[in-house]
Amino acid sequence: MPSPKSRPVSASAIDQHVYKVFPNDMNSHNTVFGGMIMAKCDRLALVVAERHSAHVCVTAAVDSIHFRAPAKGNDTLLFSLSLNRSWGSSMEIGARVEAENSYTGEVRHILSAFFTFVALDEEDKPVDVPEAIPETDEQKRRFENAEIRREGRLQTREKLSSRTGQ
Repeated sequence: MPSPKSRPVSASAIDQHVYKVFPNDMNSHNTVFGGMIMAKCDRLALVVAERHSAHVCVTAAVDSIHFRAPAKGNDTLLFSLSLNRSWGSSMEIGARVEAENSYTGEVRHILSAFFTFVALDEEDKPVDVPEAIPETDEQKRRFENAEIRREGRLQTREKLSSRTGQ
């Protein structure tokens, strides 16, 4: 079944996926292990990419993971992810993670990251994905900013490939 030519951003978004922090999620500093948060973001970003593209997708790049604050024991993590933009076979998905104190209701923004996924066909070859249609002012801002990040990724790749041994 062919994919539609465009899809609204809201059709594939994940809003506040809930994850309760338990002792096995902690690192030696007694804060939540950052690698666990990154892995959950990658898995949820995959869901967004596959919902949007209607194809198997793979992680191609992870940009700008910023840990803004630690999460602690007894926090509840809230994961929100959405497609920022698509180009050909690739898509950028933005992730925002907040930590909510389950007892006081205080919410802190703890992580932002950007994931690039590529959609694959049945022969594991890149396949075009639908155009992303931003609907809100915030989605339009993220749509425009995604192009700036993509240009940076492409420039970096070009600079590195022109160097010997890189």
